[in-house]
Amino acid sequence: MTREYSRYDTYANPLTSRYASREMAHLFSPNVKFSAWRRLWIALAEAERELGLPISEEQIAEMKRYEREINYEEAEAREREVRHDVMAHVYAFGLQAKQAAPIIHLGATSAYAGDNTDIIVMRKALNLLKDKLTRLCATLSDFAMRYRFVPTLGFTHFQPAQLTTVGKRAALWLQDIHYDLIDVTTLAEGLPLLGVKGTTGTQASFLKLFDGDEGKVKELERLVAEKIGFREIVPISGQTYTRKIDSKVLAVLSGIAQTASKMTNDIRLLQSMKEAEEPFEDKQIGSSAMAYKRNPMRCERVSSLAKYIMGAAGVPAITESTQWFERTLDDSASRRIVIPEAFMAADAIVDILRNVCGGLVVRERVIRAHVMSELPFMATEDILMEAVKNGGDRQKLHEKIRIYSMEAARAVKDEGKPNDLLSRIAADADFGLTEDDIEKLLEPSMYIGRSASQVEEFVNERIRPITDRLSGTDEEIAELNV
Repeated sequence: MTREYSRYDTYANPLTSRYASREMAHLFSPNVKFSAWRRLWIALAEAERELGLPISEEQIAEMKRYEREINYEEAEAREREVRHDVMAHVYAFGLQAKQAAPIIHLGATSAYAGDNTDIIVMRKALNLLKDKLTRLCATLSDFAMRYRFVPTLGFTHFQPAQLTTVGKRAALWLQDIHYDLIDVTTLAEGLPLLGVKGTTGTQASFLKLFDGDEGKVKELERLVAEKIGFREIVPISGQTYTRKIDSKVLAVLSGIAQTASKMTNDIRLLQSMKEAEEPFEDKQIGSSAMAYKRNPMRCERVSSLAKYIMGAAGVPAITESTQWFERTLDDSASRRIVIPEAFMAADAIVDILRNVCGGLVVRERVIRAHVMSELPFMATEDILMEAVKNGGDRQKLHEKIRIYSMEAARAVKDEGKPNDLLSRIAADADFGLTEDDIEKLLEPSMYIGRSASQVEEFVNERIRPITDRLSGTDEEIAELNV
């Protein structure tokens, strides 16, 4: 007896059920795929007719009538019989468009439908990511500008270093996102269609159809690409387009993952330091055991999805490196999995980042307390210069500051005492400075360099020209599926 399975009895891909947007998941749906196959067959028939082959307007009209009405049951039954998905759908299409059945897929091979559709879908997916990355740039640039003057500890080796600002650090994240946006845009604009290449890429079948007229074969390919909305066509191919294109696409998605992972790692560290917090909703639970916790689950989710994409990017590279001559089918199964899932994971990452950036909480008092605990060490150079102006010996005072710094640091680390470096210096008459003199040198804004100006210049010169072209408003926080 065959068991009946409900949706709770079978594996559900969490990318579609939990993470990716409906828009991105739709792009990799059967309806989009098989409608694209039919659109390609229509474009081929139209172009062949325009170039003189005996194909009637009625046949093309009939094909157009059923472009989006996919008879899945007939196609699936036929595929079980012939074990060939493209021929199954050619057959199913012919059952509906009976007059056109003899000329559907005329001169083409499977890759004409499959590979061209993959390029069409990937370009749509890249353009969706382009829009979302642009909106993320808008959200994050607003954050960077809002906090461009707020001093915060910079870190090198995760050790306190010279001050930066909260906005400047956000601009570091923003710059990486901007680079990803450039890569996505460039790739989408230049993505080439496979075109009309035939069984081994020689276009021999089409040359035969047009009685050896190479000009008509070239025009056929140009017309098909034009009808599908592409300017670029792969100039040389085997049966398929080079799988290096898939590798390039996944490399760009991996770039988004790399940016997102670095950014959310920073936010997770800041949340641990209580300097910043990702959004946390009123009824959200941070831990099943520790009710007080506010875990950075959104940033952790980004980091987790990013790991998948960076790992998945290796699959097309391996596929490209192991293809045999003009075509082998050992790429098919992995491409069906890796390409859609990498896009959906990237889509989820960008949506989560927009959500986080739109509601990121900055704890300015905590940040200032951390700054002031370390600023005495960072102010020693200015203190030294001021003391020299008052007649002090630079070499002698430099050595004293070194000794006092070590003693103060030891007291902080070993005894848990406050940082008393400045009191030690003020008590030393060789410096000729009072505590009030030193206090004036402890304004954090004096130590942020050009942080605020750098943010303003970058946002105004690089980001605003892009985000100003956005349609509609982008004030709402991006919603999460779960």
